Amino acid sequence: MKLCEKEHYLYLSFQGRLVKMKRLITTAAAFLATIAVTTAAMAGDLDDVKARGVLRHIGLPYANFNTGSGDGMEAELTKLFAKSLGVKYEFVESDWGPIVQDLIGKKVKVVNGKAELLEDAPIRGDIIANGFTIIPWRQQVVNFSIPTFPNQIWLVARTASPIKPIKPTRNITKDIELTKALMKGHSVLTLEKTCLDPALYKLSETGADIICFRGKLNEIAPAMLNKEAEMTILDVPDALVALDKWKGKIKIIGPVSDKQHMAAGFSKDSPKLLEAYNAFMTKAQSDGTYLKLINKYYPTAKTYFPDFFKGMK
Repeated sequence: MKLCEKEHYLYLSFQGRLVKMKRLITTAAAFLATIAVTTAAMAGDLDDVKARGVLRHIGLPYANFNTGSGDGMEAELTKLFAKSLGVKYEFVESDWGPIVQDLIGKKVKVVNGKAELLEDAPIRGDIIANGFTIIPWRQQVVNFSIPTFPNQIWLVARTASPIKPIKPTRNITKDIELTKALMKGHSVLTLEKTCLDPALYKLSETGADIICFRGKLNEIAPAMLNKEAEMTILDVPDALVALDKWKGKIKIIGPVSDKQHMAAGFSKDSPKLLEAYNAFMTKAQSDGTYLKLINKYYPTAKTYFPDFFKGMK
């Protein structure tokens, strides 16, 4: 074989081995990625959390549940829960849109009140604890703990508004009807994919100008004060914070919903972790730990919802 032919043969042989090596690396990378996805999909129940040594708390800055500075009622409770499990605590920031998929590893689409599971998504945490309201479509894809906070949706306006608060009738259904009747012909801020979603309360039937706010939940009250709409619906925690923060500038018109509850959310694949959390919360609500946090972050909540806190120390 001539020298130039030999060099050409060696070159082609090297190129062939290089192509095979690249294919091998690609296959190995794909295999490792599959393992990582599978592991992520399986992660989250009590044994997994203990083996990992970290409890991942999914949340976002909202009212006095998670302030964004590392504190808040839910932040402190979840840190205490992690401590009770003997693991470290980690906060994973999310948003209202992807918060459920970050827990269950599936994108979710809600159509006519029904949750449809779509393609896979990364699992980013083990527990949602963020003033997470129990609403029907969420119950289809998430398991909720025992209630952690009372809730209700209120219609709120600026104090200077000519719209006057309803006179309570002691009949919640009648009170809701009276409140909704006051919306007709007026602009009302709402927020889709949250407990302020107008579809949950059939607000399109009120004759109001329904404005779907594009900001964050904790920005909706100041948006109403800045006259982006005449009124807004707010859940109880946000309303209590707003009443305290903007004293004398906001008034409650009346209820838009029956009483609700907030709770921690868990993947349906995490029954043992849910059981452990319920045991933790039951103890916290009976030994003074929970009420201490309520007094710190929501001191007026007991005034509006005395029945919820009845019997707690």
